[in-house]
Amino acid sequence: MERDNMMHGARTALNTNEDMRAWAENYLKEKTRHEKADLNEEDFEKYWKYHKPEIMHAGASEAVMAYKQRNREN
Repeated sequence: MERDNMMHGARTALNTNEDMRAWAENYLKEKTRHEKADLNEEDFEKYWKYHKPEIMHAGASEAVMAYKQRNREN
């Protein structure tokens, strides 16, 4: 239940803060690019285009926590 609340809160934050959303999208895209290192740039962009919604949904909590951690360190 707590995980659902965290995800809901993170997704709400991403939907209301454009700067945070852009940062989170880039964070998740680079993380995914690292995980899919076997794909060339063109194939990765195709992969990202079709899988972005599910990756953004699943990674919302992680991305928001990373964004907040980054802001604390700066």
